[in-house]
Amino acid sequence: MSDRITAAVVAKVARLARLDLTDEEIAGATTDLAKMLDHFADIDALDLAAVEPMTQPYRLVNVLREDVVRPGLDREEVLAEAPAAEDGRFRVPPIIGLPE
Repeated sequence: MSDRITAAVVAKVARLARLDLTDEEIAGATTDLAKMLDHFADIDALDLAAVEPMTQPYRLVNVLREDVVRPGLDREEVLAEAPAAEDGRFRVPPIIGLPE
């Protein structure tokens, strides 16, 4: 077990987090946290000077299609199908400021 963390420290953090842990739970958490800290120490000991930083553990590939300009729908034709249109735009009822 790591000497970096003690049951007293775990109990104090649990109290600060307002966790009501039993003595067995504190002992278990102390053991688990000590194992984690030992593992982190092993990682810190690695020589990573030749490893470039990354944001993902594996390479991501853009799965989106190419951005190609295509002709769209005719504005007048679309607005003609709308329930209400005004000044080349859809007319919608106001939603802000209405009584609830």
